[in-house]
Amino acid sequence: MARTGRRPKRPADEDRAASPDTRLAILAAARARFAQSGYDGASTRAIATAAGVDAALIHHYFGSKQRLFVAAMELPFDPDAVRKAVIAGPRDALGERIVRFFLDLWEEPVRRQILLGMVRSAMTDPEAAAMVRRVVVEGAILPLVAETGVTLPAVRATLVGSQLMGLALIRYILCVEPLAGAPIETVVAAVGPTIQRYVMDPL
Repeated sequence: MARTGRRPKRPADEDRAASPDTRLAILAAARARFAQSGYDGASTRAIATAAGVDAALIHHYFGSKQRLFVAAMELPFDPDAVRKAVIAGPRDALGERIVRFFLDLWEEPVRRQILLGMVRSAMTDPEAAAMVRRVVVEGAILPLVAETGVTLPAVRATLVGSQLMGLALIRYILCVEPLAGAPIETVVAAVGPTIQRYVMDPL
């Protein structure tokens, strides 16, 4: 058969797969769906539909829903950089700095989506809960507490985590007033001393 010299047209799915924006679109859709429905409630089909792609492309880029969750829920900050920034400064105001950083994370829309996805997924899926525990408590809070040189850092880290997660639940997920609408500095002044006690005071 004579050759025409023209390249055969690729299927639309291949064109989408070759686009560098496709992976980002899937991640954005996954963050939104996990934030809204949690891990169990977010199907790969619904994520693909929201991203405007075929569901097969999720497998192409991520291999599985679990790997997609891990990629989409990557911590929206560098734990090492945060630890250095928060630990710097007067030790008697460490609790306030921790609370202020935590609230600033939740106030930023894209980061809030990631954090909502983490919390809602951890409530319904054991694997998601284990991942959040490893990343947030063991990977972020524990190293920060341990750097202060206090005794029982693991116990203190879990106490800090319990207070911060409870704060996030009431303020950002259940949206209970007046806490949900309170200014950040008001919340810092109220919760900071509790975090300070958990980190620095004798247990």
